[in-house]
Amino acid sequence: MNNVGLVLEGGGMRGIYTAGVLEFFLEQQLHFPYVVGASAGASMACSYLARQKGRNKKVNIGLIKDSRFISFRNILRERSLFGMNFLFDEVPKSIIPLNVEQVLNNDQLFQVATTCMTTGKAVYHSNDGNCDILQAVKASSSLPLLSPYVTIDGKKLMDGGVADPIPLAQARHAGFKKNVVVLTRERGFRKKQSPLSPLAPRIYKEYPEFATTMMHRTDFYNEQLDWIDELEARDEIKVLRPPYEINVKRTEKDPKKLLRLYEAGYRHAKELWPELQHWHEEPTIEQVTQHEPQPV
Repeated sequence: MNNVGLVLEGGGMRGIYTAGVLEFFLEQQLHFPYVVGASAGASMACSYLARQKGRNKKVNIGLIKDSRFISFRNILRERSLFGMNFLFDEVPKSIIPLNVEQVLNNDQLFQVATTCMTTGKAVYHSNDGNCDILQAVKASSSLPLLSPYVTIDGKKLMDGGVADPIPLAQARHAGFKKNVVVLTRERGFRKKQSPLSPLAPRIYKEYPEFATTMMHRTDFYNEQLDWIDELEARDEIKVLRPPYEINVKRTEKDPKKLLRLYEAGYRHAKELWPELQHWHEEPTIEQVTQHEPQPV
């Protein structure tokens, strides 16, 4: 599939759906030439790019009961609900090692979306240079209000889901007009404005551009979903979504619920596989499209 990209949404523990999708792709030895992800999507992509079958399941279901993964104790230890040092240092380096060299040196271009605190704009980190990929994914997964920012190359960075929650436009800008998009919310979902959004200018008063992006992120996300529906209807993209009936929170700790969502992702990818094998060979027909959503 040399002409098809893979786009991965974030969503915290709902990203275990993405893990199930990627596990099936690994079993089929389906290696997209371009992969872009935000937050949990970028995190799940690492095991896929490392060619490590079963690793996402071992980490995100097998370790979920460990208090270092998600707990209020982490807030006291490192000002983060998720144990960022545990997840991006201890786990990949010693507990369930990640083959980082494979992530960096394979022939798949991998981009990680982050949000710059100074500009409020998306910054993308690639595996084609001297990028510390674990730090980039850590930055992309650092949730506002729940995590501190991460500094890379002098830039203060946070959750890629703030500026570019579904980085499909980035994939298209990279030259991939056909994409498989993996979402972590059900069909028809639209985000409601968070009651905390109006507080962003006060909480992040030192970073007014970031606060502005935070305030408008709901509208931008919903515009992205509208655009995705349009492209899907024209068969320019294939979209995988979790089933409505599996209710998994961003901070879910129930391994049974997580396993059901993981299995749903695997099953949906398997169902799409026959169609995907023929679709990627069909020529892309350029059409006038709705203007790509742009963050404020």
